[in-house]
Amino acid sequence: MTLTLQPPPRLQTPDFLAVADLSPEELSQLLAYAAHLKALRKARIAHPLLQGRSVALYFEKPSNRTRVSFEVGVADLGAHPFMLRKDEVNLGVRETIADTARTLSRYVDGIMIRTFSHSDVEQLADYASVPVINGLTDAHHPCQILADLLTVRERFGELQGLKLAFIGDGNNIAHSLLEGCALAGMRVAIACPKTHAPLPEIVSRAQQLASRTPGASVLVTDNLADAVEGAAAVYTDVWISMGQEKETAERRRIFEGYQVNESLMRGARPDAVVLHCLPAHRGEEISAETFEKHADVIFDEAENRLHAQKAVMAALMAPR
Repeated sequence: MTLTLQPPPRLQTPDFLAVADLSPEELSQLLAYAAHLKALRKARIAHPLLQGRSVALYFEKPSNRTRVSFEVGVADLGAHPFMLRKDEVNLGVRETIADTARTLSRYVDGIMIRTFSHSDVEQLADYASVPVINGLTDAHHPCQILADLLTVRERFGELQGLKLAFIGDGNNIAHSLLEGCALAGMRVAIACPKTHAPLPEIVSRAQQLASRTPGASVLVTDNLADAVEGAAAVYTDVWISMGQEKETAERRRIFEGYQVNESLMRGARPDAVVLHCLPAHRGEEISAETFEKHADVIFDEAENRLHAQKAVMAALMAPR
């Protein structure tokens, strides 16, 4: 069969701020389209779906994967990426977020923002007349979770009914995994200290989504064995995220024992994969042995940020 460029899916949401902005059908369509764009790129088939358009990429938090994957992805789609740094824009300080949103909307066709406060992203989207994509906030990391689900889909062929266990802090990754797995019909288990559990309102939202999605369930526990039992994917993230450096000693004490290692993996499926959103701190949240054993899938996951984000940008910004 000849590989040819297919039109992107259309989303009901004008922005992509959280995975729960999507319906189960839209999530499935985005993952399928990300796989399609990945195949086109591997075959070196051009797919300039955003030819002649411009996308602003605003960073308040340092970035490696997010910056490179978005900048390359925008260029792949035929658009022009414009990098904006905190010291240039200083969102909400030099001028109001509303005024920045309305100004940028006159120049560009979409905005990606990577920042701390999720409410700032919501306000930006409220006032922008172009699509806004959340590249990361302290509450959500939706683009990462699309890449994660794409990676699991590549390994196992389907998502519905699979179990994914997340070990560590109930942070933005845990929040977006709860929503994404629930929408995908997966069984998601979050194992974390009781003092660092996901926000109750996000757990409740995920439970509501799971109740309407065949195959989905939600578990939040401090028991690692219960979380990983029967898991097809075991996921971890750093114990100390950006902005938490002053808590390093305390967090290492709290999360001691919440490490993904070969002993823990014996409780998962024999064919289970390990996921990590990177950067990885070997010897803390993951053992060096386990990281290297699953390095191929972890770097597939990193690559899939590119393809998943391109699918989102195409779905939101391509001419209708």
